Amino acid sequence: MRRILAIALAAASLQAFAQQPYPNKPVHMIISFTPGSSVDIVGRIMAQKLSEMWGQPVVAENKPGAGGSIGSAAVAKADPDGYTLLVNSNAHCVNPAIYAVLPYDTLKDFADIAPFAIQPNVLTVAADSPYKTALDLVKAAKAKPGAINIGHACFFFNEPATTEKFIAATGIQVVEIPFKGTPEVLAAIFGGSVQAYWAPIAAAMGSIRGGKLRPLAVSTATRNPQLPDVPTPAEAGIKGSESPLWVAMWGPAKMPRELVEKVNADVRKALADPVVKERLANGGSETMSMSTEEFSRLVRREMEDYAKVLKAAGVKPQ
Repeated sequence: MRRILAIALAAASLQAFAQQPYPNKPVHMIISFTPGSSVDIVGRIMAQKLSEMWGQPVVAENKPGAGGSIGSAAVAKADPDGYTLLVNSNAHCVNPAIYAVLPYDTLKDFADIAPFAIQPNVLTVAADSPYKTALDLVKAAKAKPGAINIGHACFFFNEPATTEKFIAATGIQVVEIPFKGTPEVLAAIFGGSVQAYWAPIAAAMGSIRGGKLRPLAVSTATRNPQLPDVPTPAEAGIKGSESPLWVAMWGPAKMPRELVEKVNADVRKALADPVVKERLANGGSETMSMSTEEFSRLVRREMEDYAKVLKAAGVKPQ
């Protein structure tokens, strides 16, 4: 009898715990890129707002490395109770085309929760460059194949991927030069050894506003409010080269469906907050509001798209 009573009490306790509103303790948010990166900045803005909404700390922890896959792996193995969540970029969708072996299955080991924000890379040249438009650059590259150098920060997946899409869409032959980071690429632009760079908007804005860089196009399908006069790829005459950076949230695959939907709804409510919108906009980001189904379709579409582009570019998973 005592044993039956103990089991009943334990079951009642578990049920009561399960019925407590989520979250009822701190939430661990793993950010898969370095402090100060675009992913980190967006993630921490959202962590702060969600903490306010939930009345519980949302503790952000950076786990960078291997194109974001180290942070992803940590979340894939976490308990699916909603208290360990992943903030990553669309690197999450690109990694299967880059790494031959990942410690998780991108489609099977994660719950697609919600996107946060989207921002462009900006096709930039030096302010004194002869190229006034993106088509000027394309025409010059076609006139002299291999004569133009395009730089990118090799540690950041989205820049070379954007460059590959640009090359594939235009059919040009250029020399791609990888650098350690964005400051090194910009120094090469200013020094004249590199002629163009698809730069992250946050990294480029200071030099654009300071008159050192000339923006020729953004990599998103719509213009960016921070650069309203800069055309999209289609407007610039280079259709098919859209390659934005977006930041989003995932959870472990076995998170209860109702919990995934709750977090999605809370994220969308946070993104509608005017203060959050303004903070994201100041960094060149625009909010993304999607249902879980819409977000899942985006993830799959991006995986297929980047796999095709990188394969066509001769990039083999390693």
